[in-house]
Amino acid sequence: MTSQSTLQSVPALGTRPASGSNPSRAETREQLAKASYDLLVIGGGILGISTAWHAAQSGLRVALVDAGDFAGATSSASSKLLHGGLRYLQTGAVKLVAENHFERRAVSRQVAPHLANPLTFYLPVYKGGPHGAAKLGAGVFAYSMLSAFGDGVGHLLSPAKAQQDVPELRTENLKAVAVYGDDQMNDARMALMTVRAAVEAGAVVLNHAEVTGLRFTKGRVTGAELRDRQSGDEFGVNARLVLNATGPWVDHLRRLEDPNAAPSIRLSKGAHLVLKRTSPWKAALATPIDKYRITFALPWEDMLLLGTTDEEYEGDPADVAVNDKDIAQILDEAAFSIRDQQLDRDLITYAFAGLRVLPGGPGDTAKAKRETVVTEGKGGMLSVAGGKWTTFRHIGRTVMQKLQALPGQPLGDDFEPISSLPKKLPLPGIANPRAVAHRLLTDHPAPGPRMAADTAKHLATHYGSLAFDIARLANENPELGERVHPDAPEIWAQVVYARDNEWAETPDDVLRRRTTLTIRGLATDDVRAKVRDLLDKK
Repeated sequence: MTSQSTLQSVPALGTRPASGSNPSRAETREQLAKASYDLLVIGGGILGISTAWHAAQSGLRVALVDAGDFAGATSSASSKLLHGGLRYLQTGAVKLVAENHFERRAVSRQVAPHLANPLTFYLPVYKGGPHGAAKLGAGVFAYSMLSAFGDGVGHLLSPAKAQQDVPELRTENLKAVAVYGDDQMNDARMALMTVRAAVEAGAVVLNHAEVTGLRFTKGRVTGAELRDRQSGDEFGVNARLVLNATGPWVDHLRRLEDPNAAPSIRLSKGAHLVLKRTSPWKAALATPIDKYRITFALPWEDMLLLGTTDEEYEGDPADVAVNDKDIAQILDEAAFSIRDQQLDRDLITYAFAGLRVLPGGPGDTAKAKRETVVTEGKGGMLSVAGGKWTTFRHIGRTVMQKLQALPGQPLGDDFEPISSLPKKLPLPGIANPRAVAHRLLTDHPAPGPRMAADTAKHLATHYGSLAFDIARLANENPELGERVHPDAPEIWAQVVYARDNEWAETPDDVLRRRTTLTIRGLATDDVRAKVRDLLDKK
């Protein structure tokens, strides 16, 4: 167990930036202000990040800014799934499911096998439920067929066998269990690795940089005015083309371009709960609530993730939060298939909510298509909104195709067409996480302490081969190898690495998105203060 005295000594360490660390904020501001870019992407959610990555691969000069942290809003508030979308079969969207499966497999097998892992799903069929066993059995078989049976063959399972893998599964009135496969991830880590990929391809990025206005040249949007929220410094960025990828804030930025711009989107709130597990789970539950909705119970980061809700949201996107009604709904819906002892409110460690961006129009948000919409404004600014995490690479490529096809060649002609680029470029750190974890456990300097098994696994599945850089920091300063909190696998070297190599500026950046400490309910005032001190050492 980490002692209090050791924790207090940690912030004095790590003052020397790691080799290859990111430029300072002042250096980045100067670079953004002095250069002229082909493309300025406003919005550091996964949609903007993916577009910046693909644009930089094409040889464009790219700048990416966000008013908050990268993946600081909805992109780190998802259900953490890479999935084909089983419920879309209900509406006959066979082609969409096949496309989603293609992208899911590409990410989990070729692009980021170190950040995604396969997950078996059990879909319980209860007496009186919205679907029968035969229908769901056929559905999961078709689902696996659309995935080319890459995750096995969808089939039916006995309730007794399912309960062996999910001890808290309710078996009263349980007729059968349908089985299928998908993948899951840590969405914040996936987004950060994509930012790193964009930077390695030449993009210049800055988080916590708020757009205060747009720049115009002869009526066309040719850049933006910004304010660094960390320092208060104001600066501007010039660009041939500006892409508005601000997600729930997309219409706010469109009104800076044209005060009379009509609303283009509507928002749907999705809330989730994270709970401590009362026993290990070997599979996830996907429980039908009605004809269209499914509630998930996912083993994730050694905890249990429950959700999600789906209701229209009309408030300020910055104010979205989980309320008592959301908590009650999630727990009530989970109780369809999970026993009460796992749903005790005292087990909840964290709750979060995100906003889905949907095309404007009437109808139930739960039935709305997760489409990506690209529009051009009065001043030539492109706005892009909507889509799914699973298809983030496809969305980035699609947006680039649209940008490259714009009349008048606003991007110039000195770039490589996106269609000619490799389609499955890996994200940084690609490696077999089991091999990385093994090396972290066996390669340690004598007489240095051996890394704990849970820490090695955590580093391997969140950083891939980049975990060796973190291990090196811990080897150079052994106190950085201490746990940030005794009940979590993270070590202090990750905080230093987040500060110097992953654009972390605030305690929330570190505790909520670079690590899982907030989600585990372990971001105590003491831990938060020490992280703040360590961030200030840069």
